[in-house]
Amino acid sequence: MSVATLPIARYRFTARLAADLCLPDYAGSLLRGVFGAALRHTTCMTGLPVCAECPLWRSCSYPALFETPPQPTQFAQRFTQVPNPYVIEPPASGARDLLAGEPLVWHMVLIGEPTLGRLPLIVHAWERALRQGLGPQRVTGELLAVERIDSAGEVATAVDADTGPHAEATPARVTLHFHTPLRLQHQGQVLRPDQLDARTLLSQMLRRTNLVLDLHLGIRPAPFDASALLAAVVPTLTDDRSGLRWQDWTRYSGRQRQEMNLGGVVGAWTLTGALGPFVPWLRLGQWLHLGKSATMGLGGYQLEMHTA
Repeated sequence: MSVATLPIARYRFTARLAADLCLPDYAGSLLRGVFGAALRHTTCMTGLPVCAECPLWRSCSYPALFETPPQPTQFAQRFTQVPNPYVIEPPASGARDLLAGEPLVWHMVLIGEPTLGRLPLIVHAWERALRQGLGPQRVTGELLAVERIDSAGEVATAVDADTGPHAEATPARVTLHFHTPLRLQHQGQVLRPDQLDARTLLSQMLRRTNLVLDLHLGIRPAPFDASALLAAVVPTLTDDRSGLRWQDWTRYSGRQRQEMNLGGVVGAWTLTGALGPFVPWLRLGQWLHLGKSATMGLGGYQLEMHTA
């Protein structure tokens, strides 16, 4: 299977705000929150407070996009939570004041034909979110443009195949440059740089990839045997985590009514070894992101390939 043909697209949203807005240190949570609220108000027909209790739960566009219901997969394990078919990629980290009239730019990755077909609904939800306002001051705005973007960050003029394998030498090393906090967990605890290893990284990447391919792209059977792939490749690997550091980040959860610590690992992580079989999935991971809270843009990275 060539992942170059997968129905996955990245869109750039550009808005203009009517007043100054203080962007938080990490705006992914803010954007995800206002998008989810606007999407629910747009699509909900029953007004029930809990989607799982609604008779339309498995047919409504809101849970299909924002709270994907658990469902059977080709895997023996039963999942109580499954990946959603989108990733919101916020502006670069760092608290700052965005002045009235300045562009607010963010990206959104849409996964699967059903999700891509809902692009008009997604755009409408963002327009509604901007009319209702962002942040504590409810700063309103206007959506100016929605553009499909290729992997180089340019406006796409054709189907972008850069998520797929390239005709190049098998890399001897790869470096994952994490620009948003990576939150890989073990027994419910987020792992810090000295607690991580290559197996944890690659196994959790394959798990997320397999579930996304199954649930949102309808790819069955799985295009790889994760256990066999890990057994063949991981013993050949060495990893350099000296370029990683821990970055704290907290946000207020309106749903849980408390501050939440969502710190994670950022920086460069280099793997050396027989990485050829993993290259397509490492490329795809740049679109899917890795780890917990990937839908709000955490675990985002750029892949650097070294052939010597």
